Amino acid sequence: MSFTVEDLEKVQNQLANAQIDCQTELVDGKIIIMGLSDYCSEVIIARLITFLNMWVMPRALGYVTGSSAGFRLPDGNLRGPDVSFVPASKMRQAPRTFAAIVPDLIIEVRSATDNIKPLQEKIQKFIELGTRVGILVDPKNCTLTIYRATGESMVLRNEDLLTIAEILPGWELPISEIWPPVFEREN
Repeated sequence: MSFTVEDLEKVQNQLANAQIDCQTELVDGKIIIMGLSDYCSEVIIARLITFLNMWVMPRALGYVTGSSAGFRLPDGNLRGPDVSFVPASKMRQAPRTFAAIVPDLIIEVRSATDNIKPLQEKIQKFIELGTRVGILVDPKNCTLTIYRATGESMVLRNEDLLTIAEILPGWELPISEIWPPVFEREN
């Protein structure tokens, strides 16, 4: 059986009515239900959204969203990257529906239970559909892999600097800032 976005919306309403909180996506006619992220991964996601918004918002460059924002993609799928950026030039106003647009930037953060291959495939599919840059953050190996629509990919480590000049000229983020801090305990 192949599901549609409308079917997914019905399932989401049923889950909400049953007070079941989960993320859902529609991939190749199948409804995918995803659980919560591990805490470390979610801290990384929150930090990335914060760092991006600190650059994007004062310059009115567009929209930064988290995984709850669904994108209605040209292939019929409905996906929600962990972090995404849509420039204002592509979307003047945020819709009250799933966005029928492909974001310019997506970021996926590998959770403790994630296999890396499906995340790489998700990023690659977004790039095939028009995403300009996809980033895979792997807390397990402390790496960040950048995939570009040009076919180029690059692995960054703790001492490196993340730049995405083709989308956010001038923005820079030390990779070491992505990881959750370790706080001193007070007695």
